[in-house]
Amino acid sequence: MLVSLNWLKQYVDIKDLAPEDLAEKITRSGIEVDAVIDRSQGMTNVVVGYVVSKEKHPDADKLNICQVEVGEGDVRQIICGAPNVDQGQKVIVALPGARLPGGVKIKKAKMRGQESNGMICSLQELGIEGRVVPKAYADGIYVLPEDATPGSDALELIGLRDIVLELGLTPNRSDALSMLGVAYEVAAILSEEVKLPEIKYETSYEKADDYIQVRTDAPDLNPLYAAKVVKNVKIAESPLWLQNYLMAAGVRPHNNVVDITNYILMEYGQPLHAFDYDALNSKEIVVRLANEGEKIVTLDDQERTLKAHNLVITNGKEPVAIAGVMGGANSEVTESTTTVVIEAAYFDGLSVRRTSKELGLRSDASARFEKGVDPNRVLPAAERAAQLLAEIAGGEALEGTVMVDELDKTPARVVVSPDFINARLGMKISLEDMLSILNRLKFDVEAANGLLIIDAPTRRQDIKIEEDIVEEVARLYGYDEIPMTLPEGNETVGGLTPYQAKRRIVRSFVEGAGLLQAVTYSLTSEELSQKFALKVEETTKLLMPMSEERTTLRQSLIPHLVESASYNIARKADSVGLYEIGSVFLGQTDEGLPYEEEHLALILTGKWLDHSWQGEKRNVDFFVAKGIVEGLFDKLGLVDRVSFEKGAVDGLHPGQTAIIKLDGEKIGIIGGLHPAERKKVDLKETYVAELNLYAILQATTEALVYTPVPRFPMITRDIALELERTTPAGEIESIIRNAGTKLLKDVKVFDVYQGDKIEAGKKSVAFTLTYFDPERTLTDEDVSNAHDKVLKALAEAGAEVR
Repeated sequence: MLVSLNWLKQYVDIKDLAPEDLAEKITRSGIEVDAVIDRSQGMTNVVVGYVVSKEKHPDADKLNICQVEVGEGDVRQIICGAPNVDQGQKVIVALPGARLPGGVKIKKAKMRGQESNGMICSLQELGIEGRVVPKAYADGIYVLPEDATPGSDALELIGLRDIVLELGLTPNRSDALSMLGVAYEVAAILSEEVKLPEIKYETSYEKADDYIQVRTDAPDLNPLYAAKVVKNVKIAESPLWLQNYLMAAGVRPHNNVVDITNYILMEYGQPLHAFDYDALNSKEIVVRLANEGEKIVTLDDQERTLKAHNLVITNGKEPVAIAGVMGGANSEVTESTTTVVIEAAYFDGLSVRRTSKELGLRSDASARFEKGVDPNRVLPAAERAAQLLAEIAGGEALEGTVMVDELDKTPARVVVSPDFINARLGMKISLEDMLSILNRLKFDVEAANGLLIIDAPTRRQDIKIEEDIVEEVARLYGYDEIPMTLPEGNETVGGLTPYQAKRRIVRSFVEGAGLLQAVTYSLTSEELSQKFALKVEETTKLLMPMSEERTTLRQSLIPHLVESASYNIARKADSVGLYEIGSVFLGQTDEGLPYEEEHLALILTGKWLDHSWQGEKRNVDFFVAKGIVEGLFDKLGLVDRVSFEKGAVDGLHPGQTAIIKLDGEKIGIIGGLHPAERKKVDLKETYVAELNLYAILQATTEALVYTPVPRFPMITRDIALELERTTPAGEIESIIRNAGTKLLKDVKVFDVYQGDKIEAGKKSVAFTLTYFDPERTLTDEDVSNAHDKVLKALAEAGAEVR
C-alpha cells in the first residue's frame, strides 16, 4: 500500500512530523513501513512553461524548435523530440542547471546546430513509473492544465513535492488498504481525530429505480448490491489533483469516471464499478452464478470461460462483469458514455479469491474483496462516487439508491478482562490507559463488572477474540514498554539430540569434501516423482497444483539436483558439486498423510582436481563419489558395516551403479548418470548418490575406543587372483576377511588387470593382506598358518592364485 502524505493530511493532522519519524511510529505500532519515498528525488529548477511557437528542425525530421516562456516574459529556445508537443501548450520544463532523477543534469546544448536551453519533460523523465503515466502521454511529454502559471514550480503542480510511505501489510490488516484506514491508524498513534470526507450533493427529480432494478440470486455470496445512476456525465481527463493522487498510489489515470472509482477504491477501500447504462441494454441488474462454460470478454480484452461456481453480474441475460474481479468490455465506460450506473457491493471473499485464481486474473478490487471490505462503507462509497461525478464530470445524480441488502453489519463483540490483558503481556497497564487506547482506535468500549465489553468497528475485521484486543493494547501502548522478564519454572540444559548432532557431522563432512548445499522444491512432476527412488511407494498429489511441474511430492532428491547442476553448467560453471539434505514422501500413514523420510543426496560433474600450476587435472568419476560416501560412513563409525553391491537403477549407467547396504539392508544408491539422461539436460559425465539419512543416523554405533600406537611390526602378504570378470572384488574381499584369523587386520585391492596376458572373460585382482598382533612380534610360521587358511577359502570359492 502506497500512502501519499499530501493525501493523508486531508483526513488527519500529522503535526508536521518528519516523514521518517512518522514512519518509525507506524512501524513500532505494528504496521511495517518498507520505504519512505521522496517523489521529488532531489529535483531542482523544474518549472511550468508555455509553448509560444513550434517549428520543424531544419536538419532533423523528428525534432522541433520550440520557443517556450518560462515566466515573466522569459522565452527560451528548446529543442524537443516529443511527437505530441505543440504550440499553446503548458508543459514541464527543466531549465539549465536542473537535476533530474538518475543523476541527469540539464545543460545548454546544441542539437543539430540549433541551441537548446533546457528540456521539455515527460513524466517518466521526472521519475514517475511508465505503468502509471496516463496512456495519452505515455510516449510523449505531459501537457498541463491551461490555468497553470508559467514559471511556477512544476513539481508542486504535479504533486511531486510529496512523500510516499510504502506499507508492508500483513493479510489480516485489510483495513489499512485504504487512505481512511491508514488515517484511523495514524490518528490512533498520534491521538488525533479523523476528518471524514463530507458527502453533500444535489439530486435530480428523477428516481434511480425508474432506470434500473437490482436482484441477487446468490444472496449468500452477494448479500448487498447497490446501484446509483448518474446522468449527463461528460467523459474527460480528470483534474490534475485527482491524477496526482492516483499516480502517487501507483494507479494509472484513465478518464474522470474510471478515475473516480479508483480514487474511492483507494480512499475507502471499497471497490466500485462503473457501467455504461446505455450499453447494458437492460433496465435490470441480476447477480447470479455463471452457467458452466459461459464466456465473457473482460476489460483487458481477454475472453474468459466461466465455471458454474463463478459469480457474475448480468443485465438479466448475459454477463457484464465478473463479480469482485473485473468488468466486462460490453458495458465499459467510453468517450460516448453519458449515463453511468455505479455498482457498490459486498461479495464473499472466498468466492472472489477462487474465481480470481481460476481465471488468473488479479485486480485491486479482488485483492480487497478477498481480505474483506467494511460492510458499513459500501453505501457511503457509492454516495461519495455520486458526489464526485457531479463535481468533476458534471453529472446529475438521480434520487435514491437501488439495492438489495441482506448483509449483517453487526460489529464483532469481544469481552475481555484487564487482568487477562496484563497477564498475557506480563505488565501492569491501568484500566484508564486501556480505555484510552481503545477509544483512540474508535472501538466502542464499556467497562462493567471488571470486564471490558468491546464492539470493534466493522472496518477492523481482524478483531475476533480476546487475544486480538491484547495485541491492540500492546502495540498502541508500545512494544518497547513491555518489560524484560526471566522465564519462571523448571529449567533444563539445552542441547542437540543425538540425531541432530550426527546430522551436523554429515553436513560438515560433505561441505568439507567441497560440496555446496542446494535447497530444491519438495514438489515435482508426476513423471519425476519416483525416478531414482530408493523405495517406490504410493505418490501424494496436490488437489490444486500451481503448475504441471509441481503436482506431486518427491520420492527422491536426485532429479532436482540434476536440474540444479544443469542450470549451473548452462551458466558457464565448469564444475558442480552439490548436496541436499531433505525429506522424501512415501506412501500414506494411518492419518492419511505421506510418511516423511530424511535423505542425503549428492551430485558431481566436471573437474574434481584442477591444479594448473602443478599440471594436475582430474575429472570426477565413480570412485570420487564412492570415496566421499565411504568417508562419510567412516566419519560416522559405520564403514565396516557398509557394502557396495552391483545393481541396476533406472536412469543410471548399468556398469557404474551400486546399491549401498548397511548391515545387509539397502540404504542408498550410487552411480553415474546414464548417457541418455545426461543428454536430456546437457551434462557431461555426472555421478550421483542418495542415502536414507534417517536409517543411517538411527543406526547404533559403539563408543570409540582408543587403540595404542603399535609397538610391534606388521607383516604384509600380496596375492593375485584370477577371477571371472563378472565377480565383484568386494565379494572376494569378504571371503578373505571371513577366512582370516584375528591376526588379519586389513585387506586392500592394489591392482586389477584385464588384457591379452590373461584368459578371455577373466581378470586378475591383486590384494595386500596385513597381519599384526598388538601383543607380540609375529613369526613367519604364525603368518603362514593364517595365510594358508585364506588361500584355502579362496580355492574353495573358485579363485585361482596366479
